[in-house]
Amino acid sequence: MNAVAKPYRFPVIILAAGAFSVLIAMGIRASFGLFLKPMSLDLGWGREVFAFAMALQNLLWGAFQPFSASIAEKFGTGRVVAMGGILYVCGLYIMSAVSDPLVFQVSAGLLIGLAQSGCALGIILGAVGRALPEEKRSFGLGLVTACGAAGQFTVVPIGQVFLNNFGWSTSYVLMAIMAVVIIGCGYFLRGDSDGQSHGNVQGENQLDLGPQLRLAAQDRSFWLLTAGFFVCGFHVAFIGVHMPAFLSDAGLPKDTGAWSLALIGVFNVVGSFGAGILGGRFPKKYILSTLYTLRAIAIVLFISFPITTETVVVFSVAMGFLWLSTVPLTSGLVAVMFGTRYMGTLFGIVFFSHQIGSFIGVWMGGYLFDEYGSYMPVWWAGIIIGLLSAALHLPIVEKAVPQPANA
Repeated sequence: MNAVAKPYRFPVIILAAGAFSVLIAMGIRASFGLFLKPMSLDLGWGREVFAFAMALQNLLWGAFQPFSASIAEKFGTGRVVAMGGILYVCGLYIMSAVSDPLVFQVSAGLLIGLAQSGCALGIILGAVGRALPEEKRSFGLGLVTACGAAGQFTVVPIGQVFLNNFGWSTSYVLMAIMAVVIIGCGYFLRGDSDGQSHGNVQGENQLDLGPQLRLAAQDRSFWLLTAGFFVCGFHVAFIGVHMPAFLSDAGLPKDTGAWSLALIGVFNVVGSFGAGILGGRFPKKYILSTLYTLRAIAIVLFISFPITTETVVVFSVAMGFLWLSTVPLTSGLVAVMFGTRYMGTLFGIVFFSHQIGSFIGVWMGGYLFDEYGSYMPVWWAGIIIGLLSAALHLPIVEKAVPQPANA
């Protein structure tokens, strides 16, 4: 039987299964910020304990992402996604019974970080990039990223309902049950591997992973893209983890953080999907530069006015449009420059920079709050590096990187 004829090898099935895995994985992750204040108060921790676990989670997610992507490209995405789902379930269950900070670092940091590297955006974007032809790739990458955003406005409110009715411990158990769905998604992704790659750059089929990595390491545009993506991680991780506590500290109702993140998620769907479409029509580097500039402006305006329900709504809507809209453009640039055969691995390297930014943003937020009782230094840092990232994207050469003549 021709293996390509199996239903799970059809691009639409890979797209659907990958999107659903991202929705659940990213949605649960986006819910963690709701637990910062109640867990810290209940267990007698400073905010840095929770923040460091989330920061470690982001860092390990990024560190393991290139290896997970490489395994997926060699042996198929399905196995990696299923294992990511198993780790997610185990990590959440251990988090439900935690009382010691070290155990929380292992479960929320190590296990969930490993899980994210196996079933969240990076691994799925690589599979979708290989499954779709070039003319549809930007659309598909935007659609999957939008589904990650959809998880934020569907799963986060559910997490708040769990938290209000059952407390943080039982809520983690209930979310662990939700994560079981990710394991099932792996079944429909099991046929994906580097043998189903579409639209590679000229000569890419003659390059193995090692030479491709050396080619990327010598390319200035690749490193500019990598440096710029650091800023995206800093912004979204800091806001995602600390926004609920920041709004609670400002005297707003405790549910404000949940609906703020959910509102970001709603408009993130539009922003991510729209960025995917625009990236297929206009230079991606200019769109990225504009997005980072607009982020900096949005943060300046937000912290310059009193924190009220109205200003939170405006900021959440604005940041939602800009939230993950950078992802289809950044991953799309990797595909433009190096093709799709090793897109997952190369994007994983770029994504590691994103996660270093996430680590610093989340940890710095908790550390500086415990030291000075304020998040304002981190907000201002986000403004400065947002403008820097906007400048870094402008010199990027948006075309296929020439392959060695003797490859």
